[in-house]
Amino acid sequence: MSEKFRCLIRVRYGDCDAQGVVFNARYGDYVDVASTEYQRVTVGGYQAVLDAGIDFQAVKLNIEWKASARFDEVLAIEVETAHLGNTSYGLGFSMYEHYSNKLLATAQTVYVCVDGQSFEKKRIPDSVRAQLQDAAAGVLVNQAGITLDGDR
Repeated sequence: MSEKFRCLIRVRYGDCDAQGVVFNARYGDYVDVASTEYQRVTVGGYQAVLDAGIDFQAVKLNIEWKASARFDEVLAIEVETAHLGNTSYGLGFSMYEHYSNKLLATAQTVYVCVDGQSFEKKRIPDSVRAQLQDAAAGVLVNQAGITLDGDR
């Protein structure tokens, strides 16, 4: 098992375009799912963030495609905290086809911490900063519906 946080997602039929490969915009959806699961493990999820009186707004998403994903493949998305600033943090993503380990895409996101009511930029609380630094190494979230003994 990878030492990084991983999220497994199965490519759905509706994710694919007329060329039979995953439509480019769906990769943003995959990043969002993996980011949400990463936040759930590191900081307790979205409600915990709101309960702390803060929110995170995505301000940047960059994706670089390396190869095409196809219907019914299982994507393994590794996530790590790539940058931790005073008011923002960045996540790095690597997307692989689970069984072949073929690199399909990389992505980077940046989130800005804001006050939960006014949406004014705010310093990331020390407790949240510590959770993001500690991260979720070795955690696997399986949304693909597979067993990990090789079944597809």
